[in-house]
Amino acid sequence: MNSADYRKRFFVTLALAVAIAGLYFLRHEIAGLFAAGHGPAQQAAVQPAKERKIKYWTDPMDPAYTAQGPGKSPMGMELVPVYEDDTAGGGIRIRPEVQQNIGVRTQKAKVRPVSRTVRASGVVAFDERKVTNVQAKVSGWVEKLFVNFTGEKVKKGDYLLELYSPELVATEEEFLLAVKNRDAVMNNKDLDLMTGGEAMYQAARKRLQYLDVPEHQIWDIEWKKEVLKTLHIHSPFDGVVVGKMVSAGLQVGPGMTLYTIADLSTVWVMADVYEYEIGWVKTGDRASITVPAYPGRTFTGRVAFIAPVLERETRTVKVRLEFANPRGDLKPEMFAAVDIRPSERPKAVTVPKEAVIRGGKRDVVIVALGGGLFSPREVRLGVEGEGYYEITNGVAEGDEVVTSAQFLIDSESNLREATNKMLSHSHSAEPAPQPAPAAPADHSGMKMDGMEGMPMEHEGHTGMEGMEHMDHSGMKMEGMEMPSEPAPKKHSKKKPKHKNHADHAGHGE
Repeated sequence: MNSADYRKRFFVTLALAVAIAGLYFLRHEIAGLFAAGHGPAQQAAVQPAKERKIKYWTDPMDPAYTAQGPGKSPMGMELVPVYEDDTAGGGIRIRPEVQQNIGVRTQKAKVRPVSRTVRASGVVAFDERKVTNVQAKVSGWVEKLFVNFTGEKVKKGDYLLELYSPELVATEEEFLLAVKNRDAVMNNKDLDLMTGGEAMYQAARKRLQYLDVPEHQIWDIEWKKEVLKTLHIHSPFDGVVVGKMVSAGLQVGPGMTLYTIADLSTVWVMADVYEYEIGWVKTGDRASITVPAYPGRTFTGRVAFIAPVLERETRTVKVRLEFANPRGDLKPEMFAAVDIRPSERPKAVTVPKEAVIRGGKRDVVIVALGGGLFSPREVRLGVEGEGYYEITNGVAEGDEVVTSAQFLIDSESNLREATNKMLSHSHSAEPAPQPAPAAPADHSGMKMDGMEGMPMEHEGHTGMEGMEHMDHSGMKMEGMEMPSEPAPKKHSKKKPKHKNHADHAGHGE
């Protein structure tokens, strides 16, 4: 193949390469023209978008560093542009791919009823209204015990003990005399005698009743016409003996507690509710508890009482719950996990709890405005319940709030705002131009004969700044040997003169 063929092939290949490159760079314009016709509307559709205006340049690793043009930061990073529409409306614009990378998720604010479960810890306790102390009202000795251990169950009217009391025996004898007197005058025609006998009988009977003598023993005394040695003491109601302070043969006196009996058919649970949650709890609210003794079992009850004072040490309020306990499964001093279900609050605008950025003085949510634009918005919170906050001001129903990555967006928004303020301040307060330094004076050709020893001090002379830069070339300065240090001044040895001798007299005293 000769050189002419080589040149021909070379130019053909070069032409094809140029044509292919031209088609590649013009591919978008060609596609736009042939995809939708050649009318004015189609040509306007393929026009390039309006160029975005750059506001400033920043370091991607240090957003606090800004510049007015491209370049490199002190860290060696290439500066990236920040456009004006990125910070429009007080928010920031985030590209879709960046939103996906940082995990931005949103949820709409909705109107819903607000409720919550107040959780607390509690302890099972006796129903204080159903606890009683059995006490002696006369002095005597315990003859016999029918209930002789703590924890024994008793029924109403069961015998607890027998008590011998000389005082009680004397009262019984008085009662027998009253019975005999009443029977003697019962058929008397004298109405006054009949009335007096009945009154004496009733008074003696009342005295026995006041000493807690049971009714069946009073009837025994009356019908058998004999004094009973011991007094029976009975249980006042069904319950459990939770305290036993006596034993057989013990001497007792008036006011001494013999037994403590509690009715456990109803029990209390004393719950500690924290002060920030006590506003939810009301008397009558439903409550439930679980205890470790019965896993998976739930007991239901009601809020019966809320203490009027706060516990200073724990910052909690005592809340009393009432529970039916027919089988005695709930035992006093058991620990319980308490759930109180307050009544629902009226419907309100709510956002998820994780959407709120809590601050010391303000609370903020990030609102998605559409088109990749996000804006922080200050809100006023109401109550919290079931994972939602009530919003009383700042967000309306239907607003899209960010529930994930909002801390990154909020920090970036604050940083952009601070940067914009700094840039506006730097543009409005430009430094005043400094005057140019004076040119050094040229002293060439000056004759300075006879100026030996003359000090050259410039202090206090205006307009002589920069004389240290003077050019002294060509100056005749014979004999101008300047001393390196100034000669010390001679001090006068003359004594100070005094005006009169009175001054000396004053000093001598």
